[in-house]
Amino acid sequence: MQHLLPHLEANKDKYLQELIDLLKIPSVSANPQFAADVRKAGEFTAAKLKEAGADKVELCETSGYPIVYGEKIIDPSLPTVLVYGHYDVQPADPIELWTSPPFEPVVKDGNIYARGSADDKGQFYMHVKAFELMMQHQALPCNVKFMIEGEEEVGSENLETFVKANTERLKCDVVLISDTAIIANDVPSITVGLRGLAYLQVEVTGPNRDLHSGIYGGAVANPINILCEMIASLHDKNRQITIPGFYDDVTDVSEAERNMMNSAPFDINDYKKHLDIAEVLGEKGYTTIERTSIRPTLDVNGIWGGYTGEGAKTVLPSKAFAKISMRLVPNQDNKKISKLFEAHFKSIAPPYVTVKVEDMHGGEAAVTPTDSIAYQAASKAMQTTFGKEPLPMRSGGSIPIVTMFERVLNTKSVLMGFGLDSDAIHSPNEHYGLYNFYKGIETIPYFFKYFAALSK
Repeated sequence: MQHLLPHLEANKDKYLQELIDLLKIPSVSANPQFAADVRKAGEFTAAKLKEAGADKVELCETSGYPIVYGEKIIDPSLPTVLVYGHYDVQPADPIELWTSPPFEPVVKDGNIYARGSADDKGQFYMHVKAFELMMQHQALPCNVKFMIEGEEEVGSENLETFVKANTERLKCDVVLISDTAIIANDVPSITVGLRGLAYLQVEVTGPNRDLHSGIYGGAVANPINILCEMIASLHDKNRQITIPGFYDDVTDVSEAERNMMNSAPFDINDYKKHLDIAEVLGEKGYTTIERTSIRPTLDVNGIWGGYTGEGAKTVLPSKAFAKISMRLVPNQDNKKISKLFEAHFKSIAPPYVTVKVEDMHGGEAAVTPTDSIAYQAASKAMQTTFGKEPLPMRSGGSIPIVTMFERVLNTKSVLMGFGLDSDAIHSPNEHYGLYNFYKGIETIPYFFKYFAALSK
């Protein structure tokens, strides 16, 4: 695969411009006003896959946004890699905190700044360009299939239906995913664990209409105040979650694995400095690395109610709302946790309000094996291009489709991402390193090489 490097070097500007063109498309799947743009991003992806040399490229319609499919079967007797990614992105809000418009990509300080640059356009597009390189030099050593969806950021609602209806077409030996991070550019790593997710919205209602806070304040419960009190009660003084039964299925991680995790390069002072915080906060008895990977959490992702416009309006609101997510660890079932949350949240509501809980979406935690051929191929590939053996690490994020692929396709995944935790995904000023983008394109062909060789 070394012979591909000169072509990569000669085409870096071309590849970057194509990524910029993709990043300009505001494919925000959560907001219906961007529906046409989400489809446009899918069409762009399909066109580039076809240009790269994929066969049978199509936009597969779902009841939501289309799934882009393409393949190159060079020999049915050879192993097959299914590349998964997503072309939709998170909302860019709050826009005012961006230093440049989120859908007007800017390259500065070795990074490309734009919504979706690291999550996941920059990462899945590495695979398209790596595939193109291998095709142009007759260097594709095994079969490849692509499945790039447009609903990952809203829970992949239609993906499982599509996969179940196309199990033969999607048949493969491994699913290759680049939607995770490495520890640092000089410390490569492979993600071997992901947390699950339960995501809900709560609504607290008091009076039947907004009231004048002078006339009614002090006599009628304010739903925002009550909601804040209820949310505050969800953690105890040790930052443990107070929902009965929440920890019942949580398994302890061995001391050996905890020691291995904490041996990874990590400077707590740099961590705090990067976030501009004076101190960290989390569950007592666990390190920051452990809190963000092997322990479950509960966080408020948004809260609103009453008057939030310019100026003052003395209103006692009728309703208050919050969006709440819980990151889960292996053995915790997201549906069970959602039910436990709903029962508890309603039970702690005082009689002067009513509570509604909506289960929005979720997924299960996943642990991928380190003794598989796919992991060994990914490890050798990264060792070849980074010059260091990658560390196996658990991630705090969630990719619920990993367990779905295992359940429906009976196929394990390998999580070979190239982002950094500092890329500000889901936040203002998301960015992706040009080093990481090009290093991914360089590394992916080696994964194919080693996976094909080890599969013999």
